[in-house]
Amino acid sequence: MKVSIFNTMSRSIEQFEPLSADTVRMYCCGPTVYNFAHIGNLRTYVFEDILRKTLEYAGYRVEHVMNVTDVGHLTDDADDGIDKMVKSSQEMGKDVYEIARFYTDAFFKDIDELNIARPTVTCHATEHIGDMIELIKRLEKNGHTYFAGGNVYFSIDTFPQYGNLAKLNLEDLRSGARINVDPNKRNPKDFVLWFTNSKFERQAMLWDSPWGIGYPGWHIECSAMSMKYLGESFDIHCGGIDHIPVHHTNEIAQSEAATGKQWVSYWVHGEFLINDTGKMSKSKGSFLTLQLLKEKGFDPVDYRYFCLGGHYRSQLQFSWDSMQSARNARLNLFQRIVSLRKETKDQNIKNLGAAEKYVQLFENHMAQDMNAPRALAELWSMLKDPELAATEKLAGALRMDSILSLGLKNISIDTDEDEIPQEILDLVEERRIAKVQKNYARADQLRAIVEKAGYQLKDTPENSIVVRICNQMHK
Repeated sequence: MKVSIFNTMSRSIEQFEPLSADTVRMYCCGPTVYNFAHIGNLRTYVFEDILRKTLEYAGYRVEHVMNVTDVGHLTDDADDGIDKMVKSSQEMGKDVYEIARFYTDAFFKDIDELNIARPTVTCHATEHIGDMIELIKRLEKNGHTYFAGGNVYFSIDTFPQYGNLAKLNLEDLRSGARINVDPNKRNPKDFVLWFTNSKFERQAMLWDSPWGIGYPGWHIECSAMSMKYLGESFDIHCGGIDHIPVHHTNEIAQSEAATGKQWVSYWVHGEFLINDTGKMSKSKGSFLTLQLLKEKGFDPVDYRYFCLGGHYRSQLQFSWDSMQSARNARLNLFQRIVSLRKETKDQNIKNLGAAEKYVQLFENHMAQDMNAPRALAELWSMLKDPELAATEKLAGALRMDSILSLGLKNISIDTDEDEIPQEILDLVEERRIAKVQKNYARADQLRAIVEKAGYQLKDTPENSIVVRICNQMHK
């Protein structure tokens, strides 16, 4: 299977050709662990997971590296604002290292519940300060830095290709079109590689360096750690589109200025998740987490299904109605798989037979810049095809799920209704009475409780049928 992906650098879909014939080296910007990941953040990790699994499906071995920013990060990418880690530490009254560990654990719990494969290598910024210092020293030796006001800056004027990823005009940048908020900068777009002159008091994380005691700039960590584990040139760098104009632009400048060669072959970026107020952001004070979705009665896989409904390069509009639709569709899908497994008794399900045409269409959609919505549509078309045998449908669904990762092969089913706990049956009966009394709000609440417990309710004209459907894919 030949894979094509949209390369942000060229603004076009390109056939993917790795530097090594059978191995893909991929770096993804990870979390800044000062707070919970919001579901907009998690959409990016879902798309990166789909990319990785598409490449693995195509036969590649993927070396997937992701950083964890546990050093801290200023609230503005342009070296302004206060440190997010310190801010959370002050608000919660906890040590910054405790903050980092707590939110790192929370992040990995989220991605596990979303059936996102963990990276091959997870690298923590606090464990790679020495690598960052060595990279800054290389830049200094090559004449790309200057020291001013206690900080080491990267001079973008020494790197003529600066801004190519974001299509920035270097002459406009040199003219200083915006106010230079940092008087030490020669160019407003210069950025800090190492701080010794903190912008706020009582900085918590400090290390010794050739330039004095301080801490690294945010951008340097990704360059240093990606090259440590993937080499000075590698295949794919992923992230959200908000990283393009500053973070990824600065990463390219410092990486290629240090090595003198192309750093990344393909830049792949995911679009925003938006709600009725615009882009979902932690800076707005209130944001949606996976835990909140769970408290509302949704399974984490409902959110993964919701993400699959939008192309990763298109903005995706979040609403509770859309989440409800995703949950209903996912439960319907699970019920179909349960029925197929009961019918086939899980026998002879490796032979695609006539389902192969749907699997081929699915592969084509995923190979062409990961068109998950169309691929998902092929899954449904196959399941609804009356000409296909149950074994063929199940074989095709499981093959597709190696990329979709909805947990279809891990659904446990109880065919004996006596095994359904009495408390669940009591809730179903209470819901029936609530519907008779036209208390639909209570009926919906009870349905959510039953489904959160791992059961699906299917209403019939006579009654409600309850089936145990428990996704056990979560690690």
